[in-house]
Amino acid sequence: MEDYIVSWVISGVLFWTTTFLLVRNVFRNRSFDFCNRVVSTVHAAVAVGLASLSVQHWGCPVCPLASRSSELQMKALAVTLSYLIYDLICCLFDKITRMDNSVHHMVGIVGIAAGLAYGMCGSEMVAAMWLTEISSPFLHMRELLKELGYRDTNLTLAFDILFAAIFSLARMVGGPYLTYVTLTADYPLLIKAMALGLQLVSAFWFYKILRMVRYKIAKRMALNKSIKISVH
Repeated sequence: MEDYIVSWVISGVLFWTTTFLLVRNVFRNRSFDFCNRVVSTVHAAVAVGLASLSVQHWGCPVCPLASRSSELQMKALAVTLSYLIYDLICCLFDKITRMDNSVHHMVGIVGIAAGLAYGMCGSEMVAAMWLTEISSPFLHMRELLKELGYRDTNLTLAFDILFAAIFSLARMVGGPYLTYVTLTADYPLLIKAMALGLQLVSAFWFYKILRMVRYKIAKRMALNKSIKISVH
């Protein structure tokens, strides 16, 4: 791995940690999870922006396939790698440990680190970064709104549906294509394994999201029905 990439990763971990401490200081009355989700939302916006800037040909966003990574792609990936390391550490201090989230982080860390070490798969990994982070702001807004007192409102339901729709399109339509491209390319086994692992985690979350949306819609319909009955 290039020395400048190592510096970017180390600096990135310090940056995200400092950002969290500043957010924690501003929102002193909010939970640890609330402050961490604010940082995660900032990262999602930065990651999508950097991924978009590193696209070499918008006619084919994942081109050139099976090629050496550009410097801009490697820097974009280093930023997300530093965030994943920071967030994995945060998971250790959170009250609730989410095993699926920890597995996702470990797969992401190993996969991106391998890509940076080999200096390849930049186009595919940047595209994967775009697909995985495009739905993240909606995911975090759902939880932020709940802590702000908007639980079980039409606003949170709207973010639930938006998150589910964007996640499904990105990870269950674009994701399998990227996984196929990576598995069929001449890449090291470790990179292929991490690509498959990330898609399997996405599929598991997709199943959980379908159950969540079904529950939320049923709950909202039951609430509206009870309101109509009480009015009459």
